[in-house]
Amino acid sequence: MTSSFHERVAIVTGGASGIGRALCQELARRGALAVVADIDAAGAQEVASAIAANGGRAAAALLDVTRAQDVERLVEDTVGTHGRLDYMFNNAGVGVAGEVRDLSLDHWRKAIDINLWGVIYGATAAYAAMLRQGSGHIVNTASVAGLVGEPGLAPYSVTKSAVVALSTALRAEAESFGVRVSVVCPGFVDTAIYENAIGTHIDKDELLAKLPVKLVSAEDAARTILRGVERNEAIVVFPFYARLAWWLMRINPGILARFHRRTLANLRATRAAAPPHS
Repeated sequence: MTSSFHERVAIVTGGASGIGRALCQELARRGALAVVADIDAAGAQEVASAIAANGGRAAAALLDVTRAQDVERLVEDTVGTHGRLDYMFNNAGVGVAGEVRDLSLDHWRKAIDINLWGVIYGATAAYAAMLRQGSGHIVNTASVAGLVGEPGLAPYSVTKSAVVALSTALRAEAESFGVRVSVVCPGFVDTAIYENAIGTHIDKDELLAKLPVKLVSAEDAARTILRGVERNEAIVVFPFYARLAWWLMRINPGILARFHRRTLANLRATRAAAPPHS
């Protein structure tokens, strides 16, 4: 059975690591051409070269998602080179951890620039190209934090919530033009986002050690995402505990609040142990 991704062209932002890298690898395995776009040019090239060495098709591209013109140029170049753009995975993101009382406006700006503006730039550039060809699928990476709002992750939750709203609104607008839109809301995935997260008064290792759930591998996440994309799901939420949290938020927020208090207690315990400005 031929994969729906066979002979398709896909851009994946944040493709040099984590979920983005796993998406590029899985897309290529299913016969797509993956454009590995990342601000880490060497990392993007490494991923593309590894895919090619395994018989897949990939191209590397340097991309800063906070620069609208760069995102537009990548979309235009991709269409110009390959004749079309079938999938746009707006996956690049940054973690921002810490209580609001400890965060500066610069923390908020960085989260908004990458997690929200980066997705807006990618979605609007891809949408314009897909409208011209009358087909395509935009896939935006948000988070379960964007569905339930996580204490200690306020800037992250705010930007991811906005990505959910953008995606559901655009999905309704795009449907009649043959363009699909999905938003991905994973729970905790085993990627470098935790090591690379910015914030204050956080001992990341201790915080991760106290997580009450198991991290999902990036490879499993990629397969789940692509399954949801194939099914044209509006919101792809995983794993089970993330779907449960989303359900509780809608049905009984009071129960979810108890989990939030526990999360906050763990966060404050690490805050007390962490050195200032960590």
